[in-house]
Amino acid sequence: METETPSDVDQRRQRRRLSTAIKQSLRELRLQLSLLNVRVGAHLDLKDVDIDCLDLIASHGPLSPSALARRAGLHPATMTGVLDRLEQGGWVARERDPTDRRAVVVRARHERAAELMRLYAGMNTSMDQICAGYSDAELEVIADFLGRTTNAGRSATDALAGA
Repeated sequence: METETPSDVDQRRQRRRLSTAIKQSLRELRLQLSLLNVRVGAHLDLKDVDIDCLDLIASHGPLSPSALARRAGLHPATMTGVLDRLEQGGWVARERDPTDRRAVVVRARHERAAELMRLYAGMNTSMDQICAGYSDAELEVIADFLGRTTNAGRSATDALAGA
């Protein structure tokens, strides 16, 4: 049996400190992005959940209201209220599904996207500046880390939804 050297112990401690620092930074990032969304929402008279649903529609849409509710983790009745607000504000349109005329899909109204992008422009510019300071190889590692972290979050969310 191998005995652990002081160097091994120091490396393990350093790795644990780095892992803890990354987790803390991710929590702080989540908080800052949440606060940014609150500010953006205040400018546009949108709730956080409205912005989240707009982002889901923009990323995965058009979506049926039930598919959007599942992706957002919301009860269908709650989703109805969200969609009513978004439609009334001109952010989304409910349309007949071209593949099933009995069904409805929700699509983002792109004419409103410029307002949203203007409010996120400062953050997007900052992100461009931050990324400019990294090599392509470093950006690949960061993108991989963030993708894997996103997948871990999705798995944890799905596990809690099934619990």
